Amino acid sequence: MRYEKGRKDATRQHIVQTASRRFRAEGVEAVGLAGLMRDAGLTNGAFYVHFDSKEHLVQEVLVDALDRRLEAMIQAKSHGAGLDDAIRDYLSPRQRDLPDQGCPTAALAAEIARHPHETRKLFTQKIDDFLDFIADNLSDGDIEARRGQAAALFGMMVGTLQLARAVNDDALSDRILEGGIAAGLALIGAD
Repeated sequence: MRYEKGRKDATRQHIVQTASRRFRAEGVEAVGLAGLMRDAGLTNGAFYVHFDSKEHLVQEVLVDALDRRLEAMIQAKSHGAGLDDAIRDYLSPRQRDLPDQGCPTAALAAEIARHPHETRKLFTQKIDDFLDFIADNLSDGDIEARRGQAAALFGMMVGTLQLARAVNDDALSDRILEGGIAAGLALIGAD
């Protein structure tokens, strides 16, 4: 039986999107292929039509999710949003409460550190793109100083979001987010 043109690509993208949500919500190791494919409405055998291994899928998810996140930041900037807006959005209760829809870095960084070299290499390249974007939107200092400031800002934001998600006290979690926003705004010299 023949399928319409583009169906294989659409199915592959559907698997990537389903995996992206599940990985961010539950962690890569906690998500089994059988459950993932069931959630995607596909059979287990269909997985290997699209991916060589779960690690291959993890790599695709990282590239796709991080590219989408960066593109959203670029689009927000083109509509007048600044780094201060990005900090407030990233460290919002909405981002904290919806990890399956939020930043893959905050959701997966600790786990990715234990993955094979090739996966970490792809992750590193994508994080470098984020640092370039942030550095390009800072105004003080030469490029090396701005990249250092970008690394500090991004690392602080990711860590703040992770900590706010980890605690089970809502008031404390809110204070962590508020403190992260204040620290991030101070790093970029904004209010």
